[in-house]
Amino acid sequence: MIGTARSRAGSGRLTPTEIPLGCIPHWYHFGMTKQIAVRLPDALVEFIDEHVEHGEATSRADFVAHALERQRRREVAARDAAILAQANSDTDLDSLADHAARVPMDDLD
Repeated sequence: MIGTARSRAGSGRLTPTEIPLGCIPHWYHFGMTKQIAVRLPDALVEFIDEHVEHGEATSRADFVAHALERQRRREVAARDAAILAQANSDTDLDSLADHAARVPMDDLD
């Protein structure tokens, strides 16, 4: 059905059979996600829920995703600082590596 503009019951979204061949659905542009199940202690769930209730995250999944991204950035920053600290060939970066090694990782948010 190439070139169709029909949508499912006025929802504005095309069904998979209505999407013209060669067109990428708009939801793919934002990246696909994968659902996982995680068991957490009650105290952590309450902590997450408090942040969601105060509008600091849109959902539990949003809060957890942001926390994981923050951890990933910390690990990348720590790895980069260690690489810079060990690289003796570029003296221009020595002071940066020394500084980065002393910076607390909680300011990377």
